[in-house]
Amino acid sequence: MDSDALDHVSQWLTAHVPGATGRVTATKFDVGQSNPTFRLSWDGGACVLRRKPPGQLLKSAHAVDREFRVQRALAGTEVPVPKMLAYCDDKGVIGSEFYVMEEVAGEGFEDPRLPDKSPGDRAAMFADMARVLAAIHEVDLTATGLQDYGPEGDYIARQLARWTKQYRATETEAVADMDALIAWLDANAPAADGQRTLVHGDYRLDNLLFAPGGTGIVAVLDWELSTIGHPFADLAAVIMQWQMPPGAEGRGLSGVDRAALGLPCDAEFIDTYCAHRGLGPIPEFNAYLAFAFFRMAAILQGVKKRALDGNASNPEQGLRMGAYVPEFARAGLRAAQGDGIGA
Repeated sequence: MDSDALDHVSQWLTAHVPGATGRVTATKFDVGQSNPTFRLSWDGGACVLRRKPPGQLLKSAHAVDREFRVQRALAGTEVPVPKMLAYCDDKGVIGSEFYVMEEVAGEGFEDPRLPDKSPGDRAAMFADMARVLAAIHEVDLTATGLQDYGPEGDYIARQLARWTKQYRATETEAVADMDALIAWLDANAPAADGQRTLVHGDYRLDNLLFAPGGTGIVAVLDWELSTIGHPFADLAAVIMQWQMPPGAEGRGLSGVDRAALGLPCDAEFIDTYCAHRGLGPIPEFNAYLAFAFFRMAAILQGVKKRALDGNASNPEQGLRMGAYVPEFARAGLRAAQGDGIGA
């Protein structure tokens, strides 16, 4: 954030955030690259600013107004979120819309193996992940004013149609497993069952803050993809993430001896989640998991196409990510065949 922007945001904060006086300094967080995120500080205080990125954007992308709305609506619920302070739709302040929220004291983690934690702490942290995900899906949409936060209708069918169209539009070569997965989902996608809940859209360890030195979640971050949808799509995306390779790129648990680390297997995590929601077993869960792999494959195909077209910010990384499309398609087929839940 340049000097002029800091001057403008300092004046805006003084007018809109009680106690924010004087010129602020800004430090950019390494996380939140889609919607750039900054720590603003001044004498005696600090907050966090999250903004749209500069430049030409897709119409529905980077909707910081929706992020602000949903987190403000969740204040006082069982879903821990930062306190929203103010929203700015005046692009003249820093060049794009933004919002500010209270800074939450917490620890963030990227590696689900949690190498610096004890087995007991790991188990407790994952148990709280299941509890909070269930709490998101139990939010009263009417009481929070979020009943119109997403469209009516069959969420899975709508998403399947959307991402199939997107995949076909960005297809660069035939991937037989992807074609087979799309055909299977067309014939076997779970039917609408009446569940229509708030969904986070990107619920994973690195979008959570835990109490410093503790095991409880104190904030769920990055609500950019949140909407009203089917809760099992959120749950399946968590399981899908863990089936990725471990390490900085995959951030998964594939091949990891979870029991030795105190981490739950997929089925244990699902059971804990269901217990919090008062649900029995999910008979079609593998179909939701197959859908999660399909959607990620379609997203990665779009990344690959942009890299090939020269429109990606990092073409080399885009091509590397795009190379995983066949792998995700194969994993989706394995899930479709009932071989998707890991140990």
